[in-house]
Amino acid sequence: QTAGQSGEQELENLVLKLSVLKDFLSSIEKKALKALQEMSSATPAAPPQPLSRKAKSIPVQTFEVKLDITLGDLTKIGKSQKYTLSVDVEGGKLVVLKKQKDSQEDWNTFTHDKIRQLIKSQRVQNKLGIVFEK
Repeated sequence: QTAGQSGEQELENLVLKLSVLKDFLSSIEKKALKALQEMSSATPAAPPQPLSRKAKSIPVQTFEVKLDITLGDLTKIGKSQKYTLSVDVEGGKLVVLKKQKDSQEDWNTFTHDKIRQLIKSQRVQNKLGIVFEK
């Protein structure tokens, strides 16, 4: 009988431990749920943002850039000239503008379907390669 009583005692201890563990898990679950609700209520503007973004137009971004000369352009090497790069996201256009003497302008427009790849340089942080169709 003593062996049976100790078995029952172990079973009771096990049931008690499982009950404590269940309560512990339940409290963790409640805390996690509360934290998630606080996080989502802290940023109520997150879900409607895409709608408001569509309503607003994305402005054309303009950058002062220097063109890196490729091997194919070695005949054109002169002084490093500054260009203006305009990016029209909604219009799907990339315009490279070069100001020349006598306030003349020379520009190339590339549509989004002609751009095959953008490559960010690993070595130079502010260098971007653009691969066009051709």
